[in-house]
Amino acid sequence: MPVTVKTFTSTSEAAAALSSDRGARYLGGGTLVMRALNEGDIAVATIVRVADSALERIDASSGRITIGAGVTFARILAERDLTFLHAPARSIGGPAVRNMGTIGGNLFAPVPYGDFTVALLALDAVVSVHGGLGVRDVAIEEFLQTRERHNGALVLSVSCQRPASADAFRYRKVARIKPKGGSVITLAAHLPAGGGRISGARIALGSMGPVAIRAKAAERALEGRSLDGGSINAAAVAVTEGVAPADNALASAWYRREIAGVHLRRLLSGQE
Repeated sequence: MPVTVKTFTSTSEAAAALSSDRGARYLGGGTLVMRALNEGDIAVATIVRVADSALERIDASSGRITIGAGVTFARILAERDLTFLHAPARSIGGPAVRNMGTIGGNLFAPVPYGDFTVALLALDAVVSVHGGLGVRDVAIEEFLQTRERHNGALVLSVSCQRPASADAFRYRKVARIKPKGGSVITLAAHLPAGGGRISGARIALGSMGPVAIRAKAAERALEGRSLDGGSINAAAVAVTEGVAPADNALASAWYRREIAGVHLRRLLSGQE
């Protein structure tokens, strides 16, 4: 089946093309779309591209970080102002994938991939989307829960608050093959604190559901408490509440449930 390639000079034109054609897919780094084409996905009839530098822009000049959807993981690793995102960026594939894969594309990556999105979920990111009704900002949790509806929209950027300290944000990926393997489980935690107590805890999990999810019971176990052995153990016990992992070639659902608490405990305790 022939595939039409359309290249535009503005994001608004590209967004209009995506929203008006059910068979259209946006081509950024190509790590998802080209794989679908190579595997013979007949649902993809049109490839949309855009030459707009706004998609590759990074604004890290303040406490609020904005990253264009076309920014690659290699670019994240080259930015000194984004050191808190270096660990999740480094966990994405090998050098070739990091040189091509983009932040926007990772939002659509299926399990057991999409590890960078787990970090963004823990950081309470906001996704800027240009769809048929114009540009709007969507909380990342809502975006992920309604992800299929956004196939006809263009992701413009992702923004999040910079963690107040190096200890406030933590990330851990468990994989069979490091660093480029699919995730057995991915964990990220943002633990803002005031007066020695956690306020606004967010813990995100990858490969523990159809999309990245929050471990809300574990968050409640930490909220308002100091990060000590008691609160860490309580969070580790609660982390599997509400999860729905699947069996795949990397691990069984049972195994993922068994190790989730172990790795959350290590993450929160600062263990390697």
